[in-house]
Amino acid sequence: MPLIEVSIARGRTPEQLRALIGELHRAAENAVGAAPENTTVIIREIEHEHWSRGNQTIAERNAAAAAPAQQAIVQQATAQQAPASIAADRRSS
Repeated sequence: MPLIEVSIARGRTPEQLRALIGELHRAAENAVGAAPENTTVIIREIEHEHWSRGNQTIAERNAAAAAPAQQAIVQQATAQQAPASIAADRRSS
């Protein structure tokens, strides 16, 4: 009677979670000959703010990874606005 418990960061689709459950059941059948009706799978989805490694949560790691991309977007928007503001300054002079 295998009991398989998995903790995984929140964010998978229901289809992905269902596929994981199916694969875990198959693994138990193949590895130890477990009968499907006797195998239990529990998936615990953990919020990104509640899961850390190396003293940094997944949420903090994701925010740090997104920061350079967000800075590039801001810089690009600022660069596009600069010619318009220069032209406006010239008209008002």
